[in-house]
Amino acid sequence: MESTLKALREGESVLDLSPRSTVSGGVEDVYGEDRATEDQLVTPWSFSVASGYTLLRDPQYNKGLAFTEKERDAHYLRGLLPPTVISQQLQEKQLMNNIRQYQVPLQKYMAMMELQETNERLFYKLLVDNVEELLPIVYTPTVGEACQKYGSIFKRPQGLYISLKEKGKILEVLKNWPERSIQVIVVTDGERILGLGDLGCQEYSELLSEFMAAVKQNYGEKVLVQFEDFANHNAFELLAKYGTSHLVFNDDIQGTASVVLAGVVAALKLIGGTLADHTFLFFGVGEAGTGIAELIALEMSKQTKKPIEETRKKIWLVDSKGLIVGSRQNSLQHFKKPWAHDHEPVGTLLEAVKVIKPTVLIGSSGVGKTFTKEVIEAVSSINEKPLVMALSNPTSQSECTAEEAYQWSEGRAIFASGSPFDPFEYKGKVYYSGQANNAYIFPGFGLGLVISGAIRVHDDMLLAASEALAKLVAEEDYKKGLIYPPFSNIRTISANIAANVAAKAYELGLATRLPRPENLVKYAESCMYTPTYRNYR
Repeated sequence: MESTLKALREGESVLDLSPRSTVSGGVEDVYGEDRATEDQLVTPWSFSVASGYTLLRDPQYNKGLAFTEKERDAHYLRGLLPPTVISQQLQEKQLMNNIRQYQVPLQKYMAMMELQETNERLFYKLLVDNVEELLPIVYTPTVGEACQKYGSIFKRPQGLYISLKEKGKILEVLKNWPERSIQVIVVTDGERILGLGDLGCQEYSELLSEFMAAVKQNYGEKVLVQFEDFANHNAFELLAKYGTSHLVFNDDIQGTASVVLAGVVAALKLIGGTLADHTFLFFGVGEAGTGIAELIALEMSKQTKKPIEETRKKIWLVDSKGLIVGSRQNSLQHFKKPWAHDHEPVGTLLEAVKVIKPTVLIGSSGVGKTFTKEVIEAVSSINEKPLVMALSNPTSQSECTAEEAYQWSEGRAIFASGSPFDPFEYKGKVYYSGQANNAYIFPGFGLGLVISGAIRVHDDMLLAASEALAKLVAEEDYKKGLIYPPFSNIRTISANIAANVAAKAYELGLATRLPRPENLVKYAESCMYTPTYRNYR
C-alpha cells in the first residue's frame, strides 16, 4: 500500500477497478483531478489493478491503441491489441474524420455515445477540442431527437434508473452505483424535455421524497442535486420544498435565467441604458420565462435599491390567453401571479408589443414561428436596436430564426437564441447570432458550489454567475453583434463563473471548504477534469 500511495503522490497512476476510492474532480485537494490525498485512498474496499481484457472493456481507463509497449506488457495487453502504438492526438484526428463522414446528426450522436462507452477520456478530449462543432450533436438540438428515439438507439445504460418498482429500496439502488464519492447528481423525470412534451415515467411525490432522503444519507449534506426537465407544476414545488434542506438547483428555471440575464446585461453595451431603463416583454410563462423574469427583476432591484415588487412592473408576460393582467388573478397559476400588472386585457402578442412598447422581446414559449414578421417589425419600429431572444428549443420550436430576425428588423436587431443558427448575410453584412445556451452556466455554477463546499444555493449566486459571463464578452464579440463569448472558450468561462459563484458562497457564509483559496480562478482550474491520457506503470 505504501508504494501505491507514493506512486500516486508522484503523479503516476494505478488502475483501481474496485469501488472508487478517489474523488473525481480533485476538489478535496489542490493538486487537481488526477491526485488524491492519502486519507482518501485508505478505504475499506480492496485495491486492485486492472489488466488484460477487463482493462480494454473499462471506458474509464481504456486508451485503445495509445497503450505503450511498456503498458501492454505490464497490464497483460500483449496480443489483445493490434501491434501498433498511436498517440491520443492521432486517435482524435481519426475519430473526428470518421464522425464528419456522417450526414445525419443522430448518427454523429450515436458515434459519440459509442466512444463514451468505450474510451471516456478520448470522448471528452474530442468534446473539449471541438466543442463548437460537437456541442450541437451531444446537446441542443440533436439531443432532442435522441430523447425521442432513445428506445431504438439504446445500447448500454449510462445512468441510474429509479422507477416505482424501486419504491422503498432507493438507498439500496444508490449503493449499486460503483462510484462512492459523488458531488453532483443530475436527476430528471423526463416530463419536460425541450419542447417535446412528457417523455417521463409515472407519478411521484413519495418516490421523490425517498430519493432526496437517500441521496443525502448516501452521499452527504453537500451533494448537489440538479433538477432537470421537470414540468412547471413539479419544478417550482420541488425547488420550494427542498431548497431549504438540500443543495438543489433547477437548470431550466435558474440556469436559463442566469444565462439570459448575462446576455441582457452584455447587450446593454449595444442597445444602451441600464437594466432599469428597459421594458421587457416575455412570450411564454412557464418555468423558464418566469425564472428569467424574476432574476432580471432581482438584478434590477439590486442595482436601483428598489423593492422587487416595484422592478417587476418593468416586465410583462404573455401566455396562451394573452397579457398577464390583474383582472386574471383568480385564474392564474401561483407562479404567474406576481406578473399580473394593472392593465386592460390584451389578447395577442402583436397587440401586446404595440401597447407595452418593449425594448426587449424574449420568447420562452416552446412554440415555433410565433415571432412573426409583424411582431418583429412592430418591435423594430419602437426601437433603434431591439433585443430579440428566441429561446425555445429544439430549432423547430424557436420563436423565429436568426435570418428572420435580421431581415424583418432590416439588420437592426440584436439577436440570440436557444438553438444554434449559422451566420447570415444581409445587404452585404454578415450577422452572427449568439446562443443563450445553459451550458455556459451550469458546469461552472456546479463547480463553484463544489469547490466552496456550499450547503445551499442562493439567488445571489445566480447573479454572480451572470455577472461573470457578461464580463467575458470581448470587444471583438460586440463588433460581430454577439452578446455571449465564443463557446470554444467554455473551460475558461466555466472557471471564471465557478470562481465568482464560490466567492459569493464565501461572502454569504454558505461555504464550508476552509480556508478560502487565495486565487479562486486558479483553484477552479486545478479542480477541472483533464481528458489527456495518464501513464500507467
